Order: sequence, then C-alpha cells, then structure tokens
Amino acid sequence: MARIAVNTRLLQDGKLEGIGWFTYETLKRVVSSHPEHEFLFIFDRPFSDKFIFANNVKAIYAGPPTRHVLLFIPWFEFVIPRLLRKHKIDLFLSPDGHIPLRGKTPTIAVIHDINFYHYPEQVPKLVRMYYNYFFPRIAKKATKIVTVSEFTRSDLVKSYGVDRLKIDVAYNGCNEIFSPLTGDEKASVRKLFSNGEDYFLFVGLIIPRKNLRNLIEAYFKFRDSGSKPVKLLVVGEKKWWSSKNQEYVDKSEYKNDVIFLGRQSAQDLHKLVASALALTFVPLFEGFGIPIVEAFASGTPVITSNVTSLPEVAGDAALLVNPLDTDEISEAMKKIVDQPELREMLITKGLERKKNFSWDKTASVLWSSISQLLG
Repeated sequence: MARIAVNTRLLQDGKLEGIGWFTYETLKRVVSSHPEHEFLFIFDRPFSDKFIFANNVKAIYAGPPTRHVLLFIPWFEFVIPRLLRKHKIDLFLSPDGHIPLRGKTPTIAVIHDINFYHYPEQVPKLVRMYYNYFFPRIAKKATKIVTVSEFTRSDLVKSYGVDRLKIDVAYNGCNEIFSPLTGDEKASVRKLFSNGEDYFLFVGLIIPRKNLRNLIEAYFKFRDSGSKPVKLLVVGEKKWWSSKNQEYVDKSEYKNDVIFLGRQSAQDLHKLVASALALTFVPLFEGFGIPIVEAFASGTPVITSNVTSLPEVAGDAALLVNPLDTDEISEAMKKIVDQPELREMLITKGLERKKNFSWDKTASVLWSSISQLLG
C-alpha cells in the first residue's frame, strides 16, 4: 500500500473551473479504482464531503487559504512539506501544477499550460512574478509532469528545457452530461435565453487571452454583412472585461444581441451548448480547450482558433480561424449560417472526434504516471 497526498485546494463546491474539473473528474476515478492505496486530500479551506470520493480517502484542512498569490509560498513551501513528512507520504500529486521546491518526496505536477510565460502583460504583476520565478523551477524539480496536450508538452520542453521523457500527456475529457438535445428541447432553451432566436455561444472566463473583444468585433461584422440575425451569448465570469470594451459593445446597434449570462450551472451550460448554432471559441492561447469537446459531445458545430493546442483538439471537426483576423472569424460565422450541409458535416465529425476524449482515459493516463513512480 502506498500513501499518496493530493493538493485538492481547487475542489471548491460550486466554484469548479477548468483545473478544478480536471481534479474532480480524475481523482474520483483514481481513488475508487485503487482501494489498495491510501489518499490524503489536502484542502486549504473548509471542504465539502462530496469530494471525499471513497473510503480510502482521508481529508485534512490546512490553512492558510491560498486566496492571494503571496499565500502560495507559505502553503506550498512550509505547510505541504510538513504534512508530507508527518504523514510519511510516498508521492505528492498536484493537479494545479504547484509543488514544493523543498523536500525529497517524489512529485507529479500537472501543468496545464504556461500562458503567463507567453502573455505576461495579461497577468497581474505579482502573479506574473510568482509564476515566472516558481514554474521553471517546479518543472525541473517535479519527478514527473503530466500535461493535457502535445502542444503544452512541446512548450515546456522548448520554454523551460524540460526533458521530454518525463512529461506524459493526458487529454482532458468532458462532463458526461453533455449530449445532443431534441429539436423541441433546443427551442425551449432558445426561448429562455435568446428570445427564441438562434445564437452563437462563447464559453470561458472573460480574460484577455480568451479574445472575446475580437470575437464581438467579428460578430458585429457578421451582422453588418446582412446575414440572418443571430445573437451572441457569452457564458463566463467577467474577470478582466474593461469599461472600454463595454463601451465598444454599447455603441453598437447590435448591443442588445450580445447577451452576457455570467456563470451557469453544469446543467444549464449543457443546454446552452447543445442548443447553439455554433460554439465560437477563438482564444489566443489555450493548453487544451474543454469547451470544444463539450460542443462535440453536444452535437454542436465549432469555430475555433488555429493556434496553440486548439487544432490538436479540434482535428478536422471544426472551422479553424486566425484569432486575430476578425474578418476570418466573421466569415466562418457566415458559413455556419448559410451552409446547413457544412453544419451537419461538422456535427457528424464532432461526435466522432469526441470519442478521443474522456475522463476515464484521462484518469487512466494519470494513474499510469503515478504507478510508474510508485513502482
């Protein structure tokens, strides 16, 4: 029996984001499939019992809560090493990539991407300083790294000089709730969210690298082209949405057709994705891009960027565009509206492509990485 400690600070009830979902979906499979091992889940704040997935999980709350980047240092460099020694831990797994630079316990860091290295101007100064100091060192210190795309593996090798052989790739999956809806179900969703009209859909945290500003500009060009009126629905928390961007929207004659919905529950997100005319997801940088797979599983066409990991995930099942070219994005929107046979082809290819991605496969690769170190 091995004793495995896990950084579970992102398992926060009702607040799961991309890395939180990775943590949730993989851990609930891994701990249930391996009752012969003991898992110590380390939370940085009070936790919900829903995250204690099996009898072989022991959970502890060890503050301080890492609510600010400066609190990452005492938590990862002092609290975690002390707990690893106290509980005689054989392996430390960190699904969000942060590991202590001190200590001799073998570690697996799941590094999803290093966007902060390529777009430092889009990250707050203190966060940028922390990440750019610690992550090159984390990448070298980690006994093994798991990442979510071949793109990120290559990026870590090129940017940080990491040995490619110590990096395993475990593609993300998507929530099993995502599946196609009937025509009547889609009509009900449109009635509820878009006044009964067709819509394009953006899903993601609203930060600069998600490129929402360019997407909206492309949408306005699409509307100016005289094509069928289609709304643009935006799902995501407004983290960095500036007043300047909002003024740009407010000055448009189509301002009422850009609808910000904020965060949505998994159930409502599924309905919104499955009822969209297309997912319009054109970020500047992405380590994977889970919304693409969610759209594929829901029978929804996808327009996405031709950069970073996105072509790797999309394959030939999406329309790929230059995220900096608003004319190209607009033209892709027009194709979706004007060419129903193209939409049907993308739906068929997307449903097939989705078979390459599942949380069962992700958990299997993650466990393979764990077992290599335990062995």
